[in-house]
Amino acid sequence: MTSSIPRTVLVTGSSTGIGRACVLHLASRAWTVFAGVRRPSDAESLSAELSSSSLHPILLDITDAASISTAVSQIEKMTGAAGLNALVNNAGISINGPVEMLTIDDWRKQFEVNLFGQIAMTRATLPLLRAAATPAATSRIVMMSSIAGRVGQPIIGPYCASKFALEAVSDALRLELKSQHIEVSLVEPGAIKSEIWKKAQDSALAIDRNHPAAERYAKTIDAVVAMAGQAEKQAIPASRVAAVVEHCLTSNRPPIRRLVGRDAKLAAFAKAILPDRIFDAALSRAFKL
Repeated sequence: MTSSIPRTVLVTGSSTGIGRACVLHLASRAWTVFAGVRRPSDAESLSAELSSSSLHPILLDITDAASISTAVSQIEKMTGAAGLNALVNNAGISINGPVEMLTIDDWRKQFEVNLFGQIAMTRATLPLLRAAATPAATSRIVMMSSIAGRVGQPIIGPYCASKFALEAVSDALRLELKSQHIEVSLVEPGAIKSEIWKKAQDSALAIDRNHPAAERYAKTIDAVVAMAGQAEKQAIPASRVAAVVEHCLTSNRPPIRRLVGRDAKLAAFAKAILPDRIFDAALSRAFKL
């Protein structure tokens, strides 16, 4: 894709954090951005921060089929035969707790957003992405993964599992869509300044300490909460991720995976070179377990 070609992108989970940073970054750089938000107040907040004809907030709940259909129909009406150049699957949540203590409904909720929602959005937008795709200007899909998609961690098992699964789906999609001139990239941030850290800490702190199994995991829960607080202090701005997303959308050879942040790169390197038991021991020391 080149700057002379009109560029359109849908970003999900645009109310806060990485999604919001992507929307503001891309809208300021000649992209027409459809910003998926959950509430009208989030749409108003985005429009107030960046008053631009290139920004179009759209109400979107990626776990609701009717909401997805309505949003995609709106985009189709606005883009017409030109289609949609790119999709950034960014929406996500984090549900925390020991595997033993979480309910199956907790796990389903985690996967409903972080995996099934991404699949639903991809399937719904593929006709628009195909309409825009050419051999010379491929359409793009960016999946917002995490270092948690490479490194399993205690207490955030559901989040890690959902990101591992997202990476597998992305690998399959990349191969399936290549001949249709649609490229798929994974972005894997480490600690990013984002509301998700506060939500994750609140989720961990809200773990039921009266649960019959709670005493077994109290030390681990406390260690993970402390580790998250330390990581938040060293987190990099969400704008760093937005710049990487733009690179995935515009590069002639988009990356298959792109780690963002020194912590993510170090963790991925250690995971790649160390035997599992040694890596487990290192991770336990890092969490002070």
